Amino acid sequence: MRTIPLALRYGLGLFLLAATALPPVAQACSRLVYLGADDQVVTARSMDWDAEMPTNLWAFPRGMQRSGEVGPNSIRWTSRYGSVIAATYENSTADGMNEAGLVANALWLEESSYPAFEGSRPGLSIAAWAQYVLDNFATVQEAVQALQAEPFILVSGKLPGLGGVATVHLSLSDAGGDSAIIEYVDGRQTIHHSRAYQVMTNSPAFEKQLAMQEYWQEIGGTVFLPGTSRAADRFARASFYVRTIPKTPNPVKTIASVFSVIRNVSVPFGISSPDEPNIASTRWRTVSDHKRRRYFFESAITPNVFWVDVTRFDFSPATGRPLKLELGPEESNIYSGMVNAQFKPTAPFRFAGFP
Repeated sequence: MRTIPLALRYGLGLFLLAATALPPVAQACSRLVYLGADDQVVTARSMDWDAEMPTNLWAFPRGMQRSGEVGPNSIRWTSRYGSVIAATYENSTADGMNEAGLVANALWLEESSYPAFEGSRPGLSIAAWAQYVLDNFATVQEAVQALQAEPFILVSGKLPGLGGVATVHLSLSDAGGDSAIIEYVDGRQTIHHSRAYQVMTNSPAFEKQLAMQEYWQEIGGTVFLPGTSRAADRFARASFYVRTIPKTPNPVKTIASVFSVIRNVSVPFGISSPDEPNIASTRWRTVSDHKRRRYFFESAITPNVFWVDVTRFDFSPATGRPLKLELGPEESNIYSGMVNAQFKPTAPFRFAGFP
């Protein structure tokens, strides 16, 4: 039996202690980045929630005028890149890919706390955080460089559709395979930036998740992998499998492999546990093919995976229009294959704000 170094055992202990002491929330998501053969980079995420989360897909062109939606001192910008996004509650961007191949995923992080918004800098609603990144940057490096300067104060509060204050962290990945995790803990922004940061779950804070990554890289996963739906166990399985699945140049097999991993770390639909209130059913999954600019979507309650070819939308400011794909109650509308033609021109939603 392999002996685990003391430092790794100590780090694992801290991680497990944090994972088992999480507050009773019911939002639990996973995100992973696959780095494959032939320069393939694929990002997958699950959206886990304890109740119906109304979701639709949108395509946004360049040139859209945006506001941080926190009153007169809101940050304002014009979108530089078109994007395809998953909008929740018709008031926030939870996930998406832009035309340059940058992907943003918002995941719940109960440990989040944000700085006070006192007017010294422009504010940005947390509902528009992911969209701000997709609108403005082509790569993780560009985004990290800009966000390190803290051009805005991130503002959170009670969002429509939620029972409490929105607390999320943001993962970024790009076509070159770079990754970053952006969090606000104790009122301060922390950016973890490395190509090696391929996996994250909803909790605890990413620094403690890294202890888990080090442990499993040392022990391996062929003999034992934890199998529950807790964040620590999902992180362990995703970390092992995303590095173990074949590195094939075949794009069809690549997407199939990545889907198999994100399904493996999903929470069965309808499951609930009084003893584990932080576990919630997976409502939907996305898989983003950075190289081919394809954005795949899978609802937990429909039979088909479908996709959007991001390269086939008109994102020009002159002729491009906001387009919407209605997914229906509980994302129950059934689609298959490429669905670009089924998006309909629609007035864009307004991001939830805190005036």
